[in-house]
Amino acid sequence: MKRIILNEQQITEICQRIAKEIDEKTAGEERVPVLVGVMKGAMNFMFELMKYIKRPIYTDYIRISSYYGTKRTHNVRLLKDISFDCTGRSVIIVEDIVDTGYSMKFLTEHMKLNGAKNIYVCTLIDKAPAREVEVPIDFVGYTMKENQFIAGFGLDIYELERNTPYVYEVDDDDLKKMNEIIAKDQK
Repeated sequence: MKRIILNEQQITEICQRIAKEIDEKTAGEERVPVLVGVMKGAMNFMFELMKYIKRPIYTDYIRISSYYGTKRTHNVRLLKDISFDCTGRSVIIVEDIVDTGYSMKFLTEHMKLNGAKNIYVCTLIDKAPAREVEVPIDFVGYTMKENQFIAGFGLDIYELERNTPYVYEVDDDDLKKMNEIIAKDQK
């Protein structure tokens, strides 16, 4: 039986709460802020979150990689940059999970170089026990107490499970199942 970390109702409530916080934080701003989703994992979270933001917003996407094969590195590479001009406006970086902090540090510095007036970090999950580089997080959905491997709702296992509507703790049986699916698919 899967150990559910966040069920569908909890995710909805988190998105509603964070949307309200974003509306309040950016209420006095003259220019329309832009949500920048970090591909691919933040897609589900960003789409759900956007439904509850009341103020006008722009959206864009960025894609980075901090992996070499299945190993995480401290070397973050930009794979797809934003196309929106962020000069003089607030940017809200929307991420599925902040763990070591290296990717978020890269992204916040990148947005500064792109002329963002304010940079806010928004994450569904703060995996604080994995943090190696301190980064400010302005909007947090859920903070993990343990450094466990999780999947679902955008978080993947070998690119699978992103479409699962909840977040759960991955165990050895889950990894075995995903390896079997991949092996069968590649025949």
